[in-house]
Amino acid sequence: MSCSGALKMNEFSRRDFLNLTKRVFLTASGLLGLGALARFLGYQTESSPPTEFDIGLSEAYPLGSQTFIADIPALLVHTEDGFSALSLTCTHLGCTLKKDEASLACPCHGSRFDEQGRVWQGPAKEGLPKFSVEMRGEHIIVHLL
Repeated sequence: MSCSGALKMNEFSRRDFLNLTKRVFLTASGLLGLGALARFLGYQTESSPPTEFDIGLSEAYPLGSQTFIADIPALLVHTEDGFSALSLTCTHLGCTLKKDEASLACPCHGSRFDEQGRVWQGPAKEGLPKFSVEMRGEHIIVHLL
């Protein structure tokens, strides 16, 4: 009887062993891959950034005012012609500009812009973009580019 057991062990050929090993490996790899994939199937991307901002009631911005709007960042200007908004992101490398007594200055590389967004001093080569502004009732809405 011990001989027949030995024969059965010998009947398990090298090919059978390799096929079994391959199946075990592929099954384990597939299960691991499905586990990793399942993690991302339920993944939700962040919503797209807003294209407009309601920055409040117009009465909060008196005629002649220039107000820094940090959420955008933008400079909201109220003139007799109405409201306008100027981007405060430097066109050189994207730093947020600071308003000083005479201009809008980039703290990163020294670019300067006038209050209409034109370049006074480089390294920035392009002026600042303007955002469109609309009134909805008494609310000021700034539309991003």
